[in-house]
Amino acid sequence: MPAARFLVTGKVQGVFFRASTRERALALGLRGRATNLADGGVEVIAEGDAAALDALAAWLYHGPPAARVESVVRDAWTGPVNDGFVTG
Repeated sequence: MPAARFLVTGKVQGVFFRASTRERALALGLRGRATNLADGGVEVIAEGDAAALDALAAWLYHGPPAARVESVVRDAWTGPVNDGFVTG
């Protein structure tokens, strides 16, 4: 099953970015996690259908209404992925 790691920068902490990402990912049938980073960004690891990963990627460029996304970097992911979708 394909998986991807996304690094999202901008105003993405304190704006419900992780919770909104979780809702979107679950709606797309993805599993994984969204985690705040020390540099103010958010790391998203997601696994599932390739089209669903593409849809999540497109959504990450905007995020929830209060977010101001500056960049999204996508890489392939080969590490472990959580069951369900968690935030941390």
